[in-house]
Amino acid sequence: MKECYLGVDIGSISTKGVIIDNDNNILTSSYIWTEGNPVQAVKKLLNILKDKIPKDYKVKGIGTTGSARKLIGLMLNANIVKNEITAHAIGTLTFYPNVRTILEIGGQDSKIILIKNGIITNYAMNTLCAAGTGSFLSSQAKRLGINVEEFGDYALKSKNPVKIAARCTVFAESDLVHKAGVGYPKEDIIAGLCKSVVLNYLNNVGKGKKIIPPIIFQGGVSKNKGVVKYFKEILKEDIIVDENSHLMGAIGIAVLAKKNKNGNEYSLEMQNLKFITKGFECHRCSNNCELLKIYRNDELVDSWGSKCGKY
Repeated sequence: MKECYLGVDIGSISTKGVIIDNDNNILTSSYIWTEGNPVQAVKKLLNILKDKIPKDYKVKGIGTTGSARKLIGLMLNANIVKNEITAHAIGTLTFYPNVRTILEIGGQDSKIILIKNGIITNYAMNTLCAAGTGSFLSSQAKRLGINVEEFGDYALKSKNPVKIAARCTVFAESDLVHKAGVGYPKEDIIAGLCKSVVLNYLNNVGKGKKIIPPIIFQGGVSKNKGVVKYFKEILKEDIIVDENSHLMGAIGIAVLAKKNKNGNEYSLEMQNLKFITKGFECHRCSNNCELLKIYRNDELVDSWGSKCGKY
């Protein structure tokens, strides 16, 4: 039997899964919406992936990354759990060993990673505001009555993008409604939104960072041709967008799962797995800790949130 490795990137908006072989070739992958329930999303994801694995392969490692990485790591009994910065860097370096700058814009967060000689030298992430992320663009597409997949094509038609104040979601929506109300063409408004996403990213996430090529653009927003266009124009550099740019975090954590395999074999059959969390507040002392107990098939596997260590 041949060996393969699963990487799962559980984000607030989307959940990505990738299965690679020993040579880092992608055997299969899937990209689905999290829909506010990472446990159910991962069950759905694995149900899709398990039927696509070639029959002569067995899963010898599982890695998780993303906002729900610890929770899903417990659920899958993963052999490695790592943050998104590490996962994205490893995934990118696997295919682009000379990369110097990684730009990433996802559903609700964005990040920049600076690399030198294959080592992360600096990074930054957006603040609590989701302006300029995938969810922001999706909501504006809905407001304009178009499919978000068509956003980039509309932007490329524009000859005169309008200025949109995208530093704040509320201000951007107000600005967009005003521009649409006075009759600006839809393609100019959309191009303005795409350009404002780039400016917002560079002025906030990329502030103070020296962006050196080769530059790789990742995350779901990297599929937006309009955003890619304005990154190229403003940075005056070529921007590489890999065909698997939206899966790079999952690829990276799969590579790490391979490097840290422990000899175990994993099943992706999770439909009958009972995995629940129960929250409660402890009043045994003045800390009043908000605790979360995690059960796997009715067995308590972990508890989080205790400041005194009692739980």
